[in-house]
Amino acid sequence: MGLTAEIITREMDALAAKDERVGEELARIGYPAPRLRDRGYKTLLRTIVGQQVSVAAATSMWNKLEAELGEDFTPACLLERDFDTLRACGLSRQKQGYARSLCELVDAGELDFDNLPADDEDAIEELTRIKGIGRWSAEIYLLFAEGRTDIWPAGDLAVQEGVKRLLDMEERPKEKETRELGERWSPHRGAMAIFTWHFYANPAL
Repeated sequence: MGLTAEIITREMDALAAKDERVGEELARIGYPAPRLRDRGYKTLLRTIVGQQVSVAAATSMWNKLEAELGEDFTPACLLERDFDTLRACGLSRQKQGYARSLCELVDAGELDFDNLPADDEDAIEELTRIKGIGRWSAEIYLLFAEGRTDIWPAGDLAVQEGVKRLLDMEERPKEKETRELGERWSPHRGAMAIFTWHFYANPAL
């Protein structure tokens, strides 16, 4: 399970105690709501299904996939389906390739979502073995599904914009600079990332 409201509160209180600016904004807009996802390959499969489409389209595709495979489907269930069957569920050739990559790794026992490496960078490296899963998707998974407290998705545009506003910067920092700026909030960068999204969504500055 990801970062619960209780954990976010604890982490943000620790950040506010050592960063006056964070403390001011926390007092102004309050604690961010938790973003929780289930641990396991299905969460990343949903990420693949939802790439570059609207939420409504992604939901429709997922519902069709579940109707075809069964609600409690395993990776092997997807691997048994042919191209046309998955295409009828809305999955493009590219998405099918990504989905098969994920399911093949899990089915072969090469990727175990219950035993990902404890080191964050090692876990990211493990997840990005899946075709179509980049660093951002891996970080979001580790943050929302595993609740790792020091994950910092520096490539996220809303995180970058939140950092820009929080630090009163003239321009939105690029990924490398955002990663460097985030060091000051370690080891609480997971809650800080969620707070930057919350801060970004509260325009009254």
